[in-house]
Formats: sequence, structure tokens, C-alpha cells
Amino acid sequence: MGLDKEVMPFIDQANIACGFHAGDPVTIQNTLGLAAKYEVSITAHPSYPDLVGFGRRSMKLDQVELYSTIQYQIAALDGMASCQNLSVTSVKPHGALYNDMMADDKIRKTVMEAVAQYHRPLNLVLLSTAENEAHIREADKQHLELMFEAFADRAYTDSGKLVSRKEPNAVHSYVKMLDQVRQLCENGTVTTANDISLPLKCDTLCVHGDNMTAVEAIREIRKIVSGK
Repeated sequence: MGLDKEVMPFIDQANIACGFHAGDPVTIQNTLGLAAKYEVSITAHPSYPDLVGFGRRSMKLDQVELYSTIQYQIAALDGMASCQNLSVTSVKPHGALYNDMMADDKIRKTVMEAVAQYHRPLNLVLLSTAENEAHIREADKQHLELMFEAFADRAYTDSGKLVSRKEPNAVHSYVKMLDQVRQLCENGTVTTANDISLPLKCDTLCVHGDNMTAVEAIREIRKIVSGK
């Protein structure tokens, strides 16, 4: 149902669902093939086991369940990637798990442990916030490398968190999305919902690409990021 073929030429890194909120073996196989064709790095996109809710509902898993759920999904994608002489380079939790990880120290610690204790090194993608330095210290204890992420199409709170999708104007219009990308690239800041300029460290920029408007936006974002 996605537009992977249209999006893939314009991105550097693809977050690939591992089957627990979206994706199936054939879709994963095809998406990996597209990533190989366009030399796009592969990020595992694990979630809570919530296929019906697209991974956007929080679930109360204990530490062992969450740890195992994350490693299982990474391993499934990494195994399929290996069959195409590819490898997963990083991990970015999806949806409710991503939000819960950023809000709950215990969940974040479990996510970090699951990624750090995979059988080979992987980077973990975290939302860039005012707490980046504290998160780096947490990751250092696990010998884990972080990538800090900003969102092109989402509104921010004053603390650097994403405005809930339940709130009005949580997702930017096409024009506002491009303006936010320009501001990030030129000034290293975003303007929050309360009109405050917020500095954000940005190693990677997230864009949702499941409709034709988004595909066109990604083309334009690529030009902005590359300075062309």
C-alpha cells in the first residue's frame, strides 16, 4: 500500500517495518530489493505487536517481552537482508513504542539494551530533544551509538517533543513542512507550536512517504538538504 518505488530514489535511509505493525515477507523482500537498487541504508523499524492498530497503541509489555520482541524483529529483517547481501545498519522504533521510549526511562533502557546486545553493532535512532546529552550518557553505558532525528512534517512542543496526532495542526501542511526543513538546514532550529525557536541536533530527517503529495515533498526536501 506504500509508494516505496517512488520514494526510494530520493532517500538515504529506509525504515523498514518488520511485520509487527506492518509488512509481510513479500513486502519486506521487495523493499530490501529497492533499497539495494538505490543504495539506501536499511533501518529496522520494530514496534509493539499491534498489527490491527498499526503500532500506534501503547502496550504494557514486561522487560523480557519487550527486549525479545525488539530483537526478534531486528533479526527477521536482518536475516532477510543477508539473503540479498545486505545488512541492517540501525534501528528506529515505530509509533507508540517510539513515543513511549522517549517518555519512559525504563522502556528506553530496555530498547537500548535490546539494540546494544544484538550480535553485532547497530545504531539507535532517537528523537532529538533538549535531553540529548542525557540520552548519550545512557547509551554510552551500553556502548551504543545514537542518531538524533528531527521530523520534517510534525509540529513540536517547546520541550522538543512531537505534538500528539490527537491535537490540531500536529502534522504540517506541504508548505510548512518545507519551511521547517529549510529552517533546520539553515539555522539548526524548529519553531514550536508556541512560536518559540528551538535548537535541534539533527543527524537524520524523518519524512512519511505514503502518498503522492509526500513523494513530491520528498523530492523538494532532497533538493533543500543537498543544497541544490
